[in-house]
Amino acid sequence: MVSSDNLYSRTLDALDEAGNLRTLSQAEHQGKWIWKEGKRMLNLSSNDYLGLAADTALRDEFMRTLSERDFLFSSSSSRLLTGNFTVYDELEQMLAELFGASGALVFSSGYHMNTGILPAVADAHTLILADKLVHASLIDGIRLSAARCIRYRHQDYGQLEALLAKSYKDYERIIIVTESIFSMDGDVAPLDRLVDLKKRYPGVMLYVDEAHGIGVRGKNGLGVAEEQGCMKDIDFLCGTFGKALASVGAYVVCSEVMRSFLVNRMRTFIFTTALPPLNVAWTKFILSRLGGWNDRRERLAEAALRVQAAVRGAGCECPSSSHIVPFIVGESNQTILKAEDMQRKGFYVLPVRPPTVPEGTSRLRISLTAAVTEEEVDSLCREL
Repeated sequence: MVSSDNLYSRTLDALDEAGNLRTLSQAEHQGKWIWKEGKRMLNLSSNDYLGLAADTALRDEFMRTLSERDFLFSSSSSRLLTGNFTVYDELEQMLAELFGASGALVFSSGYHMNTGILPAVADAHTLILADKLVHASLIDGIRLSAARCIRYRHQDYGQLEALLAKSYKDYERIIIVTESIFSMDGDVAPLDRLVDLKKRYPGVMLYVDEAHGIGVRGKNGLGVAEEQGCMKDIDFLCGTFGKALASVGAYVVCSEVMRSFLVNRMRTFIFTTALPPLNVAWTKFILSRLGGWNDRRERLAEAALRVQAAVRGAGCECPSSSHIVPFIVGESNQTILKAEDMQRKGFYVLPVRPPTVPEGTSRLRISLTAAVTEEEVDSLCREL
């Protein structure tokens, strides 16, 4: 009999041979820079889209305003036991008011959110129609639910409408699941069109993950749904605090009835220790200032347009219409070599390979931030 370690080693060897073996990177952070093996590189692999996580002046301002009540490094409990501090309620009330909703609920992570909501609200009488390229956490949430699922072709809304027309009479509810900005291609979903589809058929709900949209899109930084004028028509308007908002955790904006339902039925909310009050206070501090960072959003959008043009100018397909810009190489080993070349030239970009992306579409995922200067964007474009 083959030992367990030998069995797993064979899998690791196969991943290595295919160029898909992952290891944990060892690097030091210094603002927008990464230091690795004695070399300084511009960090283009971070999700700090507005440059807030590296803003020490902002951090110092927060520390001056922090109350002793919230200076706690652990909640020490789930929220249904003793972990529901006042600052959580304040943050959720702020979210509801900003989005014009009656309810909001905060979670420990985006993974907890996406693996918890759908199993709670979907049963055997539910059909989930999910975009083919939704995040792995959403796929896991779908698998954990009792619902039937069909994944429609990426951004193929003709197919989605055909599925709705064929299926709406057979299920008590249908939930359409999408991201607003897709994390690997950087393309943007027409949420207003999805809202229109939802309204045409009875019993249809819409679940939108704004993980990469919150903070960077919309007049007040509330995401693609704000930008497209359809926030109030989305049943589960979800997002994370750990990217552009430079904090940790996640949220859903919904009705007050749905909020209460999730508190009672959502296992990843009920059975986990709540976020530290200190982190929640920092999130509240950032969120209260979100509307004032249009200059950062504009810089980010301008940089994105230039890098998208450079990728297309290099002869590569570029589906992006956001600050996430893929440079699609194809084969995994060639993508690793391209990433190493860019790192030698001072740009910390990393290879993204299967299973994160489909076979034959390995890529560099260029993740732009508002902290990158025009000169640095010029240099990046020349190297691409």
